[in-house]
Amino acid sequence: MDQRGAAAPKLFVIALRCGQLGNRLILFAHFIALAEESGCRVVNISFHSYAHLFEHTAQDIYCRYPVAARRSWLDAVPGLARAIRKTRILYHVVRYGSALNARLPLLGKSVLTVEEMPEITLIEGAEFQGRIRDARLVLIYGWPFRAPGCVARHADKIRAYFRPVPEHARASREAVERLRRGADVVAGVHIRHGDYRHYRGGQFNFPVARYAAWMRELAGQFPGRKVSFLVCSDEPRNAAEFPGLAVGFGPGTPVGDLYALAGCDCLFGPRSTFTQWASFYGNTPLRPISSSEDRLDRATFRVSGLEG
Repeated sequence: MDQRGAAAPKLFVIALRCGQLGNRLILFAHFIALAEESGCRVVNISFHSYAHLFEHTAQDIYCRYPVAARRSWLDAVPGLARAIRKTRILYHVVRYGSALNARLPLLGKSVLTVEEMPEITLIEGAEFQGRIRDARLVLIYGWPFRAPGCVARHADKIRAYFRPVPEHARASREAVERLRRGADVVAGVHIRHGDYRHYRGGQFNFPVARYAAWMRELAGQFPGRKVSFLVCSDEPRNAAEFPGLAVGFGPGTPVGDLYALAGCDCLFGPRSTFTQWASFYGNTPLRPISSSEDRLDRATFRVSGLEG
């Protein structure tokens, strides 16, 4: 599948926003992995909402991979890129253009819109590659596109691309370091209420007291070692909610909390692409929680492969 010798590698454009930060990171990561594997290029206009939080995308209005050798003129004009991102005009042009091309493919086989299917689409597989064989520009309109083999092989390149800007990297690092000064183990805890009150009928909306019980259960599995917990929540929390436990809190921003969790020794939380990314980025064993009846066993923690 190696196309590095080709004169005009395929260009994939991710044209539809899908969910929040975790979802968009994971979708982007799978296409970055494919790019590393096959020599194709990626543009992700749908990442604009979070682009300013990461070193590479903050400087590139197109959010390109591989990283462009030169800045575009849109980035060079002071304030212009920020205005484009704020108005979302470029995103809307690409989104509606992709949808229109799916129904009226006036540009022929060279420009193809690929819409999501009910099941996961393996973009590294022969079926998908055959489908896009004649296209030079592939517009991706959906969420469940995956290249798990490529992600496993190119994980370090993905991590390098998604380094947070120094401000957030420092806040994440300091949140974990404060706990490490008095602990042998730092475990991350992701408490997500907010949208999870209603998502799937509240299936993953666990009360804080249940998290505290899980934390005690996990701490008991490190005999002779002091365990501290880094708690990251989408709502204000305080130490009094976790009696008898050594607790600290994340920086309080989505990317700050995300990368603080990545810096822990292990982590747990409700099933979420947010914790999947933290686990993947930090090589941090994760235990996704599906039910309030779940038990935490250290042997069941695994590093995420961004299955999504």
